[in-house]
Formats: sequence, structure tokens, C-alpha cells
Amino acid sequence: MDQKSQILALRDVASQINSGGDLATVLRHLIEAACHHAHWALGSIMAIDASHGYAHVIVRHDPTLLQRQLPDRWELATSPSLIALQRNEPVYIRDARESEEFPGYRKEAFERDYRTVLVMPMNCVDAEGWPMVLSVISRQITAVSAEDLAFLGMIVHLGAIAVEREHRLQAEMRAAERLQRALKAHTTLLEQVLADGSVSNLSAMVGALLPNPIVVVDFTANQVMPGHSPNPDLYDDAAWQEAACTALSRSLMKAAHDSIDRGSGESASLFLDDGTHRFRATARIEPLTVDRQLVGALIIFQTANEFNDLDHLLLDSARYALSVQMMRSFIRFRFETRTQTELFFEIVEQRWRNANDVLQRAQRLGLHLNAAQQMIVVDFPERTKALGGVSIDLEHSLARITQQAGVAADVIAIEGGLVCLVPHDTSKRQEKLARLMRRIAEELGRYFDEEPIVVAGNRCSTLTDYPAAWERCNRLIRIGRSFGRIGALSSQDFGPLPMLVAASDVGDVRGFVQDSIGAIAEHDREHGTPYLETLSVYLREGCRSQACADTIGLHVTTLRYRLTRIQELFGIDVETPDKRFAVELAIRLHGVIGTKEG
Repeated sequence: MDQKSQILALRDVASQINSGGDLATVLRHLIEAACHHAHWALGSIMAIDASHGYAHVIVRHDPTLLQRQLPDRWELATSPSLIALQRNEPVYIRDARESEEFPGYRKEAFERDYRTVLVMPMNCVDAEGWPMVLSVISRQITAVSAEDLAFLGMIVHLGAIAVEREHRLQAEMRAAERLQRALKAHTTLLEQVLADGSVSNLSAMVGALLPNPIVVVDFTANQVMPGHSPNPDLYDDAAWQEAACTALSRSLMKAAHDSIDRGSGESASLFLDDGTHRFRATARIEPLTVDRQLVGALIIFQTANEFNDLDHLLLDSARYALSVQMMRSFIRFRFETRTQTELFFEIVEQRWRNANDVLQRAQRLGLHLNAAQQMIVVDFPERTKALGGVSIDLEHSLARITQQAGVAADVIAIEGGLVCLVPHDTSKRQEKLARLMRRIAEELGRYFDEEPIVVAGNRCSTLTDYPAAWERCNRLIRIGRSFGRIGALSSQDFGPLPMLVAASDVGDVRGFVQDSIGAIAEHDREHGTPYLETLSVYLREGCRSQACADTIGLHVTTLRYRLTRIQELFGIDVETPDKRFAVELAIRLHGVIGTKEG
């Protein structure tokens, strides 16, 4: 073929393979053009799956009229395709019938009546990403010159350009389709929100749109809404959704709180145990906030699927839609909470005038103040108080605890805690109330990683009983904080002296202790002397020297010497009843507040 004929042939090839169609059509046009213009009888294009050891026929050109079943998969061990790819150069088999290196071709050469085979790498990939080779066949033994290889190489190169163009076109079409789906999904999510649909329906919609398994946590309703299973080997979707809503609910909510509290923005490692299955999962936890208040979280489990730009666009839409949907619950919660809280403090601070008006307002807000009640006050740990919006879901948690305990309760959110109004426990020892308080402390303790302080007030039959009950609860909380106590507390846990300190001006009490025995306590700290302990035992034994010496393990003479030194150094005199009582009271109060700062 002369140069002019080759140029015209290449023009025809370019027109033919550029005539449009999908990738299979482009490849079919390519092999037909290669066989026609380079004068080969048969041909095929194969994709090479090197990881599994096979060459797959994508398209075949065989003008033979006889229809027969031909193999579409070749073992690479019997094919020159892998050699052509590895060397990136053509493989020429002069006579396939005599080839010992490729027995598969030798067998087929007799079956299909051909001789010469030429395999050329195409430097492009198919839709699966597998590299491709072009194979042409002659029925006679054909010599292939350098010009023939260059001409066929140009045809293959034009085909590779067409293939790459088709890949780009398909990628652009897929991107356009994903963009359309993303825009449609964004519109659908907003329509769902504007229609005031439920958070659970919106969560299911978000789970279907995002490529990764998700869990939506709604703190305003204390609810976990799972999507697809993040570990199909352990759970199918139905089993995962059941486990996430029950046994794993607390773990998922706690993980969401902890991750948001850290504020690192990095992926979190979750250890999930439902009592039957244990597994670790890596998840990205996105906070859902309204007006800087935490109302929920979106847990996105990491899988082999990576987020692309459109997935991030969908994620932003999902976060916005979920936040807006939860905002309604949050606003309702905040309005009801504010109104109930304002009324409660109006009562306990005695700022009301008309009792009937207060009772009617309480009834409209769902508070039952007509019946005899007791006040349970929950004081959150200090670390928890710093986390904004945490009481949103805790109100629901406390309501659930009282409901499970069979106690009708009204829950009121206050700053840094909760107030729970329950029917008065008429039993002498109030066992039911004590059990409920312990359960509240234990349940919320698992939520906080530290038990809150839980205290109860006296019976409240009328509005005038609530201020005293409120003050009593706050006094117990102050005592508990002062002594580092947590959990369910009562006045019996402390004894009379802490109650006396809490009821008195602490500054005056500290001043009395300092004036009475401050010098001796400071001397003992600085010099390691046992003077205060000796004086305490001496008073406890009724100022009897021998009994005190026996208790301490001293000789009575040594004890008397110590007492003399105490009087000389500090002017302590316990000879009269009044002075003895003052010193003994100071020593006892020192045991209560002596290690605390004023």
C-alpha cells in the first residue's frame, strides 16, 4: 500500500471509529477497520484480567459465514496477550499451527483454519479498567514489515484515542447524572422538611442517598435511627437496626457526645458490644446544631466507598435538612422548658401572689401541683454543665427512667440539672423513692461517665411547701459537693455537723475554728507533732489522763507533758466546762471543713 492509500485509509478509519456509539461499538468499528485496511482476515480485542489470569474477548471480527461457538476467555498462560502488555510491543506468531509457546492458539489455528497471528498492546483500558490488546489473524502465513507494524500501530493509536474520549464522555455523563441526582435529592430533602415530616422518615431518606451506612442521633427525642448495617458479616440490615435501637443505643449516643465534646473533627473508633456481637468500627461523627445548641449527630461509618465532591454536597444537604427538622422539636422543647422553669422558680422563690392562678398555669403546662408531691433534684457533674444543650435529651432520659420504674413524674429542666416532681412516698422509710433515686444516679452516671448528685425534698402539699423543699435540696447538694460525694444522697449520709455547717455562714464557722485551734493545727502540719490528735482523744475520754494514755499508747507522764506543752504553746485551756465544749466543738468542725478552702 502506497503512502497516499495509507493516509486515505487512516482517514477512513478515523471516520469509522469516530462515528459514535458506546464503547463496545467503538471497539467493534476499530477491529473491523484494522482487519479491512491492514488486510487481515480475522480479529478481536481482548481485556486482560491479570489478577485472575484470564484474557476476555470484548469484540470479535469474524466474517466467516459458518456460525459456531467460540471461546470468550483465554488463560493468560496460553496467550501472547500478557507478553505484549508486559513488553509494550507487538507479539508476532508467524505460524500458529507450529507454535509450541502458545498451545491454545495452535489448537484453534487448526479448528478455525488460520496461520499468522499479530497481537498489539492498545495502551488503553476497558470499562472495568483492564488493559486491552488487539489481535489480528491471517489465514495464510504472512510476513509483517516495519511499515505494516507502523500502519497498524497508527490504527490502534486512533482507536485508543477514541476509547479515551469515550471514557471521558461516559465519566462526564455519570458526573452529570450524579449531579442531577444530588440536586434532586437536595430538593426532596427540603420538601420533606417543609412538609414537617418526621425525623425518622428524613433519616431513612438520608440513609438511602449517602453511600456509607449512617446512624442519626436525635438528642431532642433521645432517639437513635440507624440505616444500613456497617458490618454485614455480623448483622443484616434488620438485625442491625434492632440492635442499634436497643442494646447499642446508649453506646452510640455516648460516642456521639464524646466525639463532639472533643471537637477534633477526626474519625472516631467505636467499640460496639450488644452482648452477643462485638466489633470495632471507624466513623465520622458530624454534629447537628441549632443556634449553637447541640440537637443531634450524624454518625457516618467508613467503608471502602470514599466520599466524592457530590457525596459531600449531599452530606451538607443532609446535615442541613436534619438540623432544620430537629429544630422544630428543639424549639418546642425550649419553649415548654422555659415556661415550666419560669413557673417553677416563681414558686420556689415565692414570687407569686395568687395561688389559684399558679395552679391553673401549672395545669396548662402539665404540672400536677394539686396532689402531694416530692421534689427530686438532679445536679449534673461539673464537666457536663459546660456542654451546651445537654439537658435536651436528658429530660427524655429521666422521663423514661421514671416511666420504667412505674412512677408518674413531671420533669423540669433547670440550669445545670433537672427537677423531677413525683407523688409523695407514704412509706415510713420511703424505700420506693430511695430506689428511684439510686436508679436515676446509676442510669445518668453511665451517660455522664460520672454519677450526678441526686437528692430529694420533703412532702409538698401546698405551694408554700416548695421553697423549703427546694432550699433543703440545694443544702444537701452543697454539702455533697463540699465533701466530694456523688450519687443518691440524703441527710442521714452526713450527720448533724455538716448540716450545721451548711445551714450556717461558713465564713463565721471557719473563723471560730481558726481562733480556737488554728494555731495548733498549723503547728502539727509544719512540725509533724500530734498535739491536735492528743487533745481530741483527751476530750473524747472525758479528760481522764490514764484512759487517754491507754488509747494513744503513751505513758501517762508523757501524756501530761504533752498537755502542758499544748497549754504553754497555744494557751489551750480545757479545765472549765464552757472552754472544754468550745474546744471540742472546734475540733469536730475542723474535721468537717478543716481541709477545705474558705
